[in-house]
Amino acid sequence: MDVCVIGGSRHFGRRLVEELRDAGARVTVVNRGSTPAPPGVTHLRADRDDETALRAALAGRRFDAVVDQVCYTPVQAAAAARVFADRTPRYVMTSTVEVYAHLGRPGGPALAESALDLSAEPVDHRLPWHDQAFLADHYGEGKRQAEARLTRQAPFGVVTVRTAHVLGGADFTGRLAHYVERIERGLPIAVHPAPQRASFVSAPEIARFLAWAAAADFTGPVNAASHGTLDVRELCAAVGRETGTEPRLVAGAGEPPSPFSFDRSYPMDTGRATRLGFRFSPITDWLPQAVKESRR
Repeated sequence: MDVCVIGGSRHFGRRLVEELRDAGARVTVVNRGSTPAPPGVTHLRADRDDETALRAALAGRRFDAVVDQVCYTPVQAAAAARVFADRTPRYVMTSTVEVYAHLGRPGGPALAESALDLSAEPVDHRLPWHDQAFLADHYGEGKRQAEARLTRQAPFGVVTVRTAHVLGGADFTGRLAHYVERIERGLPIAVHPAPQRASFVSAPEIARFLAWAAAADFTGPVNAASHGTLDVRELCAAVGRETGTEPRLVAGAGEPPSPFSFDRSYPMDTGRATRLGFRFSPITDWLPQAVKESRR
């Protein structure tokens, strides 16, 4: 099996590349080359935002599947649909639980894939998607529009993996490390007065799921999350157990809430993944290890 991974230089993207390679796939990684690719894979250097350069880097190459780790906007999705039109029959886009953020509400139910109607999702290429500050502030919207553009335009089969909040591994975001550091130092953690529950997944498990999805034959959106949910109080309690320190939670302290404190609930229903044949593990199986990794 020949698989192309766009991005794949850090965090669970690198784990995905190694997972595919170790399973016997021939893996090609396409990125800007700031980080060396793992041994045993082909590394092509190109900026995915430069469509001409991307075409040149991929000249003469075809793949059984593509996994796009770094598609954040409808502009990028439209370019991918054009560039890979005759290069692959299957395209897996790594999306996010944040596509559901606008649907969440306090105490809300677990959301299935059908909660989001991509056929009705507005797509606007005129928005300043090139502006990094705008993109950061509209992350969920950018992913929703990217999903919608690929689903409507692409001439190949599309899977959009809606990934829960990822914990563990070499997490460059530093979100879990924020809790570990502050709790170990006895510093206060800012939370909402009534923090809501969220879905999470471990870095190794989402890498396995993406590799599995690349080799499968289903299409459409699919939620990817471990069994069980957490609110920020439970997450802090788990960190406290590993560090031997009682967390200090402060609600409404006049500062922005910490990264995993949410004012709305949008846990994900993973029934479709289960029916397709992938079973996620419980959060309790891996959370202590994720906390230990964030202490290093």
